[in-house]
Amino acid sequence: MKTLQQDMTNGNPAKTILNFTFPIFIGNVFQQFYNMADTIIVGKFVGTKALAAVGSTGTIMFLIIGFVLGMTAGFTVLTAQKFGAGDMKAMRQTVGGAAILSGLVSVVLTILSMAFMKPLLRFMQTPSDIFADAYAYIMIICAGIFAQMLYNLLACVLRALGNSKIPLYFLILSAILNIGLDLLLIVGFKLGAAGAAYATVAAQGVSGVLCLLYIVKKVPLLRMEKEDWRPRASLLKMQLGVGFPMALQYSITAVGTMMVQTSLNLLGSTAVAAFTAASKIEQVVTQAYVALGTTMATYCAQNMGAGKVQRIRQGFKAATLISAVYSVAVGAWILTGGKYMTYLFLSENVTEVLGLVGIYLRCTGIFFIPLAVVNIYRNGIQGMGYGLLPMTAGIVELAARGITSWIASSQRSYAGVCFAGPAAWVSAGALLIGMYFYIMKHDMKRFAGVSQEEAEQTERVEVKKRKKGKKLPACY
Repeated sequence: MKTLQQDMTNGNPAKTILNFTFPIFIGNVFQQFYNMADTIIVGKFVGTKALAAVGSTGTIMFLIIGFVLGMTAGFTVLTAQKFGAGDMKAMRQTVGGAAILSGLVSVVLTILSMAFMKPLLRFMQTPSDIFADAYAYIMIICAGIFAQMLYNLLACVLRALGNSKIPLYFLILSAILNIGLDLLLIVGFKLGAAGAAYATVAAQGVSGVLCLLYIVKKVPLLRMEKEDWRPRASLLKMQLGVGFPMALQYSITAVGTMMVQTSLNLLGSTAVAAFTAASKIEQVVTQAYVALGTTMATYCAQNMGAGKVQRIRQGFKAATLISAVYSVAVGAWILTGGKYMTYLFLSENVTEVLGLVGIYLRCTGIFFIPLAVVNIYRNGIQGMGYGLLPMTAGIVELAARGITSWIASSQRSYAGVCFAGPAAWVSAGALLIGMYFYIMKHDMKRFAGVSQEEAEQTERVEVKKRKKGKKLPACY
């Protein structure tokens, strides 16, 4: 167990961040692959319109799943802080509170999403020739929100304890299961887009149940007692104070992408299909930024609990450098050969769609560094305990995306729609960097009740002891 739970308050920051990020990155890529399996199999075996139907709901899925991701990640920030502080009793209490809150949110979110889905699709001007398939697909996804919540909550709990490997293993298994179910339901039973949705929900549910069984049997730190399930107003208030802003942050981003989708829908189903294929290609390579963001939330939360402010600063520097190197390398590939992955998705109208995919990738590939900044600094600041502050960057992101997509739709410009994302990344990234420096300069005392000088002195003592070969306690 000691090798699976990772104390991120000690060791080289860059190495710690890389070791924790890599399994999350691989897991995110597998998650994208099994999301891509839906679009690949639908596009190949059902057709371009069915692919457009699945793609037209992508922003709505992001709204729902993003809300779940933000909520569960926010609820477990306090878990990571208590783990970093070495308070295991309080850590288990935060897990109990997170489970209660997540269950309540699942019920409310399922009811609201299913009740208002048809008006939302109409509001987004979903093309009439794909409306029925789009509605069938997204309603099944909404009915399976509890499965999404279960896996993401338990994965976030494990990551809060420094364990990023086990969620990866179950996600890989889930991805393989999803592909098999896609083939069975879409190709075998001819269920079309709806079959892809059933496969996604079933696979996610299996990964959630496996995480639960693993925690019950293999993680002694999380063996809950009756007292741990008792709601505590103070803890629930703190968890809601971080969880809801993080969920709303994802929602704000999703609303912006829905604006983009609405503008895109005006250009017809071929443009929608091309945008869908291109965004899937982009999302595979940009999962590294999502993984770094997840890592920084846990890294900053644990070090905040341990009162190591200077180490948080070092972590931001390391993550920024890592992301910059990766951005240059992967951006070069996206700009040159990325569009040819389109052949994975379609077997008809490929020539027409290929050109539009190339436009999208050229518009986004040169802006990967700002995207990395948004993920790293937003999640890191939230991990430090700031729930509401990063939302201002989300509002700026929403405004930039909305204005750009509105101008593009008025001009019927596909390239303009593609530039909406980069405009949001640049605007939000600049604000988040300024926010980070302001926090580090003016608000150090917020961290664990210590001053910057005290935190830096603690770090210097640790470095000296490490050089002398003296091993520090796990939660020093």
